[in-house]
Amino acid sequence: MIKIAPSILSADFANLERDIGRIATADYVHVDVMDGMFVPNITIGVPVVKSIRPTTSLPLDVHLMIVQPGRYVEQFCDAGADLVTIHVESDTEEALHCAIDRIHAKGKRAGIVLKPGTPAEAALPFLEKVELILVMTVEPGFGGQKFMTDMMPKVSALRALIDEKNPACELEVDGGVDPETCTLCIRAGANVLVAGSAVYKAADIPVRIAELRG
Repeated sequence: MIKIAPSILSADFANLERDIGRIATADYVHVDVMDGMFVPNITIGVPVVKSIRPTTSLPLDVHLMIVQPGRYVEQFCDAGADLVTIHVESDTEEALHCAIDRIHAKGKRAGIVLKPGTPAEAALPFLEKVELILVMTVEPGFGGQKFMTDMMPKVSALRALIDEKNPACELEVDGGVDPETCTLCIRAGANVLVAGSAVYKAADIPVRIAELRG
């Protein structure tokens, strides 16, 4: 089954509990954490993750767009994240392995993220160790960007690698996902789709979530 992870970056931050309740038929709550250094924007941090944890039974999929994420992975786990994803571009390979180990030591799932300019092969050192790989189909930092169709060969390449080396690993796509582009993502092999504005701007959110499942 295709899983949907609405991004609360597109929610009303003054009414987060209400807006998280509106996506109850989804599979994950996607939480974008940005530090203003790794990406040119600042969003939310540990206190917000801790405050939203009691508002939903859905798993929190926390995407860290921050430099040296190992500094904070344990704090996000303690705040209630179920899955913590870190960028391969954000630190050294050794430091990222250490961060993944620390996420697992907290009993949580770990994932790695690839920016558009990063090749699929960058996932190889981590592929057999993580529970999810996330392919960005926009440049990380802001919501509402145009979907990059040319990322689909990367998704397909990662699907082949996952099937060969770690079949239980999920393959997630984030950026510009809507009722049209979701079909491309699913055909390429993604099984988790992050969608922000496509969900929160829909007239009927449960219907939109069902649409995105393909």
